[in-house]
Formats: sequence, C-alpha cells, structure tokens
Amino acid sequence: MGSCIQVCPKNPVNFDVDNVRVSKLVEEVLHNCTVAVFATGVDSYATETKGTVLIHSAEQLENYAKIEEAKVDELIKAVADSGAKVIVSGGAVGEMALHFCDRYELMVLKISSKFERRFCRTTGIFALLKLSQPKPDDLGFVGSISGEQIGGSRVCLKRWLYLYLVHCPCLTLICLCQFSVAVDDGVNTYKAMCRDSRIVLGATAIEIELARRLKEFSFKETGLDQYAIAKFAESFELVPRTLAENARLNPVDIISKLYEKHASRNAKVGINLRGDDSEDGVYKDVSTVNVWDLYVTKFFARKYAADAACTVLRIDQIIMAKPA
Repeated sequence: MGSCIQVCPKNPVNFDVDNVRVSKLVEEVLHNCTVAVFATGVDSYATETKGTVLIHSAEQLENYAKIEEAKVDELIKAVADSGAKVIVSGGAVGEMALHFCDRYELMVLKISSKFERRFCRTTGIFALLKLSQPKPDDLGFVGSISGEQIGGSRVCLKRWLYLYLVHCPCLTLICLCQFSVAVDDGVNTYKAMCRDSRIVLGATAIEIELARRLKEFSFKETGLDQYAIAKFAESFELVPRTLAENARLNPVDIISKLYEKHASRNAKVGINLRGDDSEDGVYKDVSTVNVWDLYVTKFFARKYAADAACTVLRIDQIIMAKPA
C-alpha cells in the first residue's frame, strides 16, 4: 500500500500499475551456520578417462538419467542431513547439484584453491577430497554469511568471532593499492609487536645517533678498517635523507643540523614533519610527541642489509655469460 501511495499521481485515475515493480530475490544472509568444504567440484562423479556406455533400449536410457539424478540427490541430501547449511566448492558446481542444493536450502559458494585454504584455516576445518556426507568434526562454523554489493561489485562477506574485515573505500585504484599496503604494514607491525614489544626512537633519531657513534668509533681505528666503518655509518643517513625528501625538505641541511643536535648530547632529536606548528621547527625531541619505531623491524632491516653487503664483498670474480 505504501508503494502505491508513493507513486500515485495527483489524479488517482491515472494510476499506472507499471510504476510498482516486483523483484524476486532470494535472501542471501545466514547466521550461525555450519560449513562443509569440498576441494573438488560439487557434481556427479565422472571417470578420469573417457568412458563408453552401451545402451540397447529407450528404457535403459531413461533409467540411466534417473540413476544419475538419484545419485546426486543422495549425495546432496547426505550433506544436508549432516547439519551443514553452506557448501564451499573448490571446483565447478553442476546444474543438477545446484538444483538439489536449492531443494534442501543449502547456500553454495565457489572459492578458488588459494582462497579456499584461507577459508579452511579461518573456520578451522579441512577440505574433503570428494563429495560425501561430512562427519561432525569435518564441519566448520561461521557467524554469518551474506551477499552484498560494494562499489558495484558483488562480494560475499563472512564474519567470524576472531576475524575482522577491513573495507577500503577509495575512488582510484592507486589510492586503493596504497591503502591496502598501509593496512598490511600495520597488521604485520602489530604481529611483530606481539612477539617483541621493544621500541626505539622514531623520526630518524636512532639512525642519526647510530651514525654519529659509528663515525666516532671509526676515528679511533687505524688502517683500512676506519674507512669501512665510516662508510657503514654513512649508510644510516639514507633514512633521514629519504624522509626529508618525501617531506620536501633540504636533506643536506636536515642531516647536518641533526648531527649538530646529536653532537650536543640531544640524542632524542628527530625530524618533526609538523615543524611549522611548533616552536622547535623541524627538529624536536621525538619522545615528547610519542614517535616510536619497532625495535625488531629496525634490527632485522640492518642485519639483512649488512649480510647482503658482506655477501657482495666476498665475491672475487664475476663471470658474464654471453649468448651462443
């Protein structure tokens, strides 16, 4: 009635029934449902090689189709009797199997192999190799499954108690990729923090302090070792140089000023990207503004970089293979 009132013209005599359209959509939301995952397709069994069936009469042809249909019905009914409400298939889903899934009110999802492994790991189940009745231990649990439309694309959302979905609403593909990389970096940082929660000063304060101390140590050495240590100390300047260039600052002035600050025993001074809003300019004690970096990422970054440099220096000869 509300739809009719909304589209009714000023003159009710001109009411047109075509202005009220009926759309038949199947509900695509399930809550607290059990899931069965099959690595192969959901369809009738077929031989791996080419098979030949010899039929002598029309009755045999009719019975052959009935037997195949009854077998698929038996398999789908066995899955439904196990308590599963959702079937996840790693391969193709046959039309006959889909018909019986609709009869027994089963939701069917087709997921490729890589994402199927993630689905199994999240739900805590193992994918069955063939279509059969799953045991209670073979079934997984999902809080809810719904088919929704986001940005014109049809997606299937699965919600678990221990899984969180991050939706990235961006207008361009480049922005979407950068947002995705930022989220991945943040999640991996949190994972590393759970294993080792030690932190160090950020905003290039730790890099400049390490470079300063290594240069002081190189002055105490004699021979050719002092040059190697000095160059290793110079490599730490890459981080503040990159940060200054990204902030559209002069990297030469920034690095020299940071060395000057750290030489006066201000080891916590780093680059302040909001220098216009503070009294200290672009140089500030980063511990006062809570700018920190994860220790474990800094440690392994320097460890692998040093190992790569040492590996290159151990090479005595380089042989270039020319095309025959």
